[in-house]
Amino acid sequence: MAMKKHRVFQKLSVKYASPRKVQKFLTTFKYNNEEAGETLRSAYSALKVRRCHCLEGAFIAAAILEEKGYPPLVLSIESQDKLDHVVYVFKERGRWGAIGRSRDNSLSGRPPVFRSLRDMVWSYFDAYIDKTGRITAYQLANLNDVDSDWRMSAKSVWKVEQYLSTIKHIKLMSSEKRYRKWYQRYLREGVFPKKSWWW
Repeated sequence: MAMKKHRVFQKLSVKYASPRKVQKFLTTFKYNNEEAGETLRSAYSALKVRRCHCLEGAFIAAAILEEKGYPPLVLSIESQDKLDHVVYVFKERGRWGAIGRSRDNSLSGRPPVFRSLRDMVWSYFDAYIDKTGRITAYQLANLNDVDSDWRMSAKSVWKVEQYLSTIKHIKLMSSEKRYRKWYQRYLREGVFPKKSWWW
C-alpha cells in the first residue's frame, strides 16, 4: 500500500513538473475550513479529499516536488494574533519562491524572484494585515527533521505543527506607521488585492 501511495506522487510529479504547475494544482483544492474539527492531514490524505489548509497544502507540494529533487522545505510565518501561515518554499537560480494555499489569494505562492527568505516574507506583510493579523516572525524548516509521516499517514500529523511552534523564529521588525497605513486600508476596503505578478 505504501508503494502504491508513493506512486501517486511520482505520477503527479510528471503531470505537475514545476513549482508553478503545483501551485496551479493546489488552487483546484477546496480550502479546508476545518468545519468538523481541526485537522492536519498528510499529503496523501489531503489529496484524497481534495481539500487542504495552508500546512496540508505545503505537504502536498513537498511530496510532489521532492520527486523532482526539491527538498521538503516550509516557511513558518508567525502572526501577532496566533493565526500563523505556512508555505512550501523552494530555490531556483539562487532565488526563493513559494507555493501556498490560503482562503486569501494574496497569501498563496510567490515566483522565485526573492534574494532572501526575509524579502519573501515582506511580500506577505501588507497582505497579511486584517483586523488582528500582523507578521511578527518567520523561520525555515525541513519536514524531514520531524519524526512524522507527513507524506502518507492516515491520521492527523500533529507533530509537525508542534515542531513548527517550538523552533526559534526570526523576528520581523516592522514600522508602526506601515502597519497602521495598511490596517486602516483594510478597514476601509477589505482584503488586500492580489498583485498581478504573484502566483
